[in-house]
Amino acid sequence: MTDTFSLQRADPDVWTVDASWQSLVNAFWQTEHGVSLQAFLTERISSGVPIFPPQPLRALLLTPLEQVRVVILGQDPYHGGGQAEGLAFSVQQGVAIPPSLRNIFKELRTDVGLQPPMSGSLVPWAKRGVLLLNTCLTVEEGRPASHAGQGWEVFTDAVISAVAQQPQPLVFLLWGGHAQAKRGLIQASQKGERLLLQANHPSPLSALRAPVPFIGCSHFSAAQTWLNRRGGDFSWNLEE
Repeated sequence: MTDTFSLQRADPDVWTVDASWQSLVNAFWQTEHGVSLQAFLTERISSGVPIFPPQPLRALLLTPLEQVRVVILGQDPYHGGGQAEGLAFSVQQGVAIPPSLRNIFKELRTDVGLQPPMSGSLVPWAKRGVLLLNTCLTVEEGRPASHAGQGWEVFTDAVISAVAQQPQPLVFLLWGGHAQAKRGLIQASQKGERLLLQANHPSPLSALRAPVPFIGCSHFSAAQTWLNRRGGDFSWNLEE
């Protein structure tokens, strides 16, 4: 996998998603926001700007809609070369684990007793029904939030709404104000049993702060217990 992506929409390594998401994706590209976003990305790439991750829609490739059990919302991808792999909070294998992800692993250990993995890749979660969705799906090197407001948020709001309309029990982990702003969207769309858990963002700047520190929030055990009481077989194990 290369660090950046091209805009060749026929390239399966860039735009392929699971079939369950295809109609939503196709519909978005035909909207005013989708056309505008495509033009923006084309212009930025034409100017020689490195853009990450190489597969912006990878979360929708690894986690089919009907298999979603948990949604974790991030903001935008990591903006360092080789870090982002198209999944919120996740980094490619061999990349140093960022501070927010270290705090996630710390809480995972104290809450459910899982030892931190050697890799910061959360691909095993994605394959197990954890939708790791950033609300903005591309970013420029060294410029956090550089693609905010260009159309991705319209697309990811549609993804969140589509998930909330599924019949299966679902847990939404809303860490930080940006993710918590989606609570109303989730509640307006929901069709089945939902558990919404809120805490501060796992960033070292906020993980220990009031009103709801991320460290000690026990969201992992709460989500696991809630899902398994509803007939699930869910675990946060990060082994493939």
